[in-house]
Amino acid sequence: MESLHFRFDGGRAPAAFAPVLVGVVASGNLEVLLESAADTGCRIDIDTSARGFGAIWEAVLRDFRDRHDLGGIRVSIHDMGATPAVVSLRLDQAVSAIPGVTP
Repeated sequence: MESLHFRFDGGRAPAAFAPVLVGVVASGNLEVLLESAADTGCRIDIDTSARGFGAIWEAVLRDFRDRHDLGGIRVSIHDMGATPAVVSLRLDQAVSAIPGVTP
């Protein structure tokens, strides 16, 4: 297992929301948990079975940040080897479940 941590400052904070969980941790997939956070940035913590892919994770997460510009949230990802496309899909799916936020 590898743990990765990213933080993006700023962004628009949605109103406080109940935690959102999408996806299933299984072979080749992942789960994404979004939670409201008191700070103004976007914190992303990843536990992944695929070691050595930090640069790819960072690229996928920067794309997520550029598309959604969210702040005041915490993202937890538990990964079992999902492809970058699946990661993006799950992140978009989670954002679409936040009330008042358009993906």
